[in-house]
Amino acid sequence: MSWRLSKTMLVLAAALHWSIVVFNNLVDHATNLQFVQHVLSMDTVVEANRGSWRAIHSPLVQHAFYWLIIVTEAAAMTLLWWGGILLLRNLKSDGFGAAKERAVQGLTLVLLLFFSGFTSVGGEWFMMWQAGRWDGLDAAARLFAIHALILLWLSQREPD
Repeated sequence: MSWRLSKTMLVLAAALHWSIVVFNNLVDHATNLQFVQHVLSMDTVVEANRGSWRAIHSPLVQHAFYWLIIVTEAAAMTLLWWGGILLLRNLKSDGFGAAKERAVQGLTLVLLLFFSGFTSVGGEWFMMWQAGRWDGLDAAARLFAIHALILLWLSQREPD
């Protein structure tokens, strides 16, 4: 029982985390929008950078990128709450394994956001690793690792 409770609580903790992230992105929209704008405009990368032609200066496109991030985070949050509640409801039943599906989807969405979105697109395409204070790769790696560990733990079979 404690194995199942551990998995359930970690999924619910991830859901809480993403609730706070989405809330912050909505009530303090400008702060993280500024981060996205700097990364996309590539205005803080090395001056001699030959990849600067990739920069996006359009405020409309920058806002669209930011809203895509927020919508993805909100979708992950929703799936994680849904999954956590299903796990809680099935804590003592044979349906616990099947109840993991929504949580797996939510965790996978987080992993895709941080690996594909932040690490690949932001980090490599827009060269965020050169952006000094606007380099979010360490935070992206930390969030990827936390959620990957929860996903790995969730996917383990519980002992009989």
